[in-house]
Amino acid sequence: MTRIYLNDDWLYTPDFNAGLTKTECNADFEHVRLPHSVTVTPFNSFSTELYQKNSLYRKEFKTESDWAGKTLLLTVEGAAHESEVFFNGKSIAIHKCGYTAYTLDLTAELAPAGSNNVLAIRVDSRENLNQPPFGFVVDYMTYGGIYRDVYLDVKNPVYIEDVFVKTSGTSYSADVKIAGCAQGDEAKYKITHSLKKTDGVPFSSDPDDKINLWSLEEPYLYTLVTTLSDGEGRLLDTKETRFGFRDIRYDASGFYLNGKKIKIRGLNRHQCWPYVGYAMPKNMQREDADILKYELGLNEVRTSHYPQSQYFVDRCDEIGLLVFTEIPGWQHIGDADWKNIAVQNVKDMVLQYRNHPSIFIWGVRINESQDDDEFYERTNAAAHELDSTRPTGGVRYLKHSHLLEDVYTFNDFSFWGPNPGCLPKKNVTDTKKGYMISEYNGHMFPTKSFDCESHRTEHALRHAKVIDAVAGRSDISGASGWCMADYNTHKDFGSGDYICYHGVLDMYRNPKMAALVYRCQQDADIVGDVLYVSSSMDIGEYPASMRGDVYIITNADSVKMYVNDIFIKEYTPADSSFKNLPHGPIVIDDYVGHRLVDEAGIKEKHSKPIKDLIFALQKYGVDNLPLRTILKGLCLWARGVTNPTKLRDLYGKYINGWGMRFVTYKFEAYRDGKLVKTIVRAPAKQTNLELSARRSELVEESTYDVLSVSLKAVDENGNTQPYCQEPVSLRAEGCIEIVGPKIVSLKGGMAGTYVKSLGSEGKGTLVVTDWLGKESRLDFSVKIAKK
Repeated sequence: MTRIYLNDDWLYTPDFNAGLTKTECNADFEHVRLPHSVTVTPFNSFSTELYQKNSLYRKEFKTESDWAGKTLLLTVEGAAHESEVFFNGKSIAIHKCGYTAYTLDLTAELAPAGSNNVLAIRVDSRENLNQPPFGFVVDYMTYGGIYRDVYLDVKNPVYIEDVFVKTSGTSYSADVKIAGCAQGDEAKYKITHSLKKTDGVPFSSDPDDKINLWSLEEPYLYTLVTTLSDGEGRLLDTKETRFGFRDIRYDASGFYLNGKKIKIRGLNRHQCWPYVGYAMPKNMQREDADILKYELGLNEVRTSHYPQSQYFVDRCDEIGLLVFTEIPGWQHIGDADWKNIAVQNVKDMVLQYRNHPSIFIWGVRINESQDDDEFYERTNAAAHELDSTRPTGGVRYLKHSHLLEDVYTFNDFSFWGPNPGCLPKKNVTDTKKGYMISEYNGHMFPTKSFDCESHRTEHALRHAKVIDAVAGRSDISGASGWCMADYNTHKDFGSGDYICYHGVLDMYRNPKMAALVYRCQQDADIVGDVLYVSSSMDIGEYPASMRGDVYIITNADSVKMYVNDIFIKEYTPADSSFKNLPHGPIVIDDYVGHRLVDEAGIKEKHSKPIKDLIFALQKYGVDNLPLRTILKGLCLWARGVTNPTKLRDLYGKYINGWGMRFVTYKFEAYRDGKLVKTIVRAPAKQTNLELSARRSELVEESTYDVLSVSLKAVDENGNTQPYCQEPVSLRAEGCIEIVGPKIVSLKGGMAGTYVKSLGSEGKGTLVVTDWLGKESRLDFSVKIAKK
């Protein structure tokens, strides 16, 4: 079998007409490469009409002489949303899903050897289509274009169409489907299997060469090599299928992987980015999986609300990240034709993704839809028929909904601040099956990276409260929060600028404070050492200068706090009120340490009650002090220990720092007795622009590569300056170009951009000029490794 990628040298027009599908065509086209979006959008504040088009993609390729007697298969991995394929002037197929792949046999219409073929694909991205997810409002932009790979497979007339590997413990079986032979003739062909390890080395039957199970900690992968031969022993086809040995079980007591109970902690992900929507290549898809695992410390992701890139799920397989994938849809259930398409989407999803060991559940219900037993009996039956090894789920917001799936997956938006973080399972369903929270938070508390400090802190605490509550409940298998990153959406949602600010990351994948809450739940050997303090310590940020509670977010063994280099206190995870989390946020409850005794002449026995008083002033203010605190203060006043004037002076000196030249707060994180990270909070003396990228090399394989660059305004101590909203200008040098605008404004002190390879090897440089005219440079290399 030969695979030929067709991602380069396409002609594109946003205005379809039938004449453009003919073999002879003279029109004004744009030259594009795939993945491609039908339009480049602004960052925010734009209409969805920008991408709602009926477009045409056109490409020519020559029939090679060695294709004689072969079968030629065309695969389109993803085109949003209705595709009609024309080949050599003839319409040969229509595909009504923007999120699943489709494969067509071109053999019968192939031009003679040496002649050109014309492939034309009409892509309708208008949102009035009668197919999922359309029909009513949708809480995400759906974009348009051929945004995943397109390729040809050249095969013999009889070939292996599909292999499904099922595992049980360390054994496996394979279901093989042969195409191109007459029904009943399958027995005339011989199928053989052999096993390879991840490094390509054949697996032997030697007792020392044992099978390793796929797990979250050690995600071992294997490749099954399946060969097809005819009756005379001639090799007809070879197919390699990557999979993992693992057993999954879901019941009322929870989710189990290889017999080990796993508490699911994840987030939902949309497959979109600024400017280009869905159209990002392989390495950007893989990068998102790495962010979820290594920067957010998660063990699960839900591909809301549709199947996502094979590259993304491949990476989840490789790093041990569980995947909950589901069919396209958002609340609306359409007519009979619409439902038939949805059932077909279930079949396509299962067939195309079922060899991924990371996928642990099939979502076979339209997200947040009403009950429809006849419809959902069909979707469940379709999934179970094609895959008996995984449970089904169906995301709903309904309590005591009809449960036709194997797991009750529920969007629990009950938490609004002062109440418990989640509902007990018994309040939602009386099922004896498994139970999982599939969404929480999100629209209950939208948060921008440029919101005030108290809002951003509350956002982080709300995520902490939910995951703490879920961790403490044995009746809940886990939860997947809403959501990984902010995203563009329709007018009915978001903040008036067509953005849903529901993510723990911004759209560029820069972290908000809430992201650190997730990250610090994971060990440092996976996510690195985490240390963050929720406040800049600037009292003017708060009404009446009342700073309120400040939190330490860390995965360290302990954190030492200093004020102007004077030791105040050492904090450990045991100091957190989030008792179900290994590393819950810790309230800073002492800014004074021993200084009242050492500096203010206060007796040791009076130090703590006076500290309690001035801390209460910080948290509540003079006019809102609790009665109990007032009575304690009056008691100390009556005994001559203190008085209002003295308390005011102590508060000003040790809490607010009024009149002092500066106050410096230093926090030192220790792990295994060693200092691993330090944070310094002090009045900023300067603000600089910091550039960073997760990779330094762009690699072209089947198409161009893209790399993300983060831009942050930081002070001299490396602290992000959230109210620096200045513009920066971007310029590309060498063999790269910038994706999106050449001027971006910081939002919450952060922004981003993307650089793209141009098809040639060499060096590229991103030059960024800040608001003061200072240039910063980031260098990249570009490598061509064409498939």
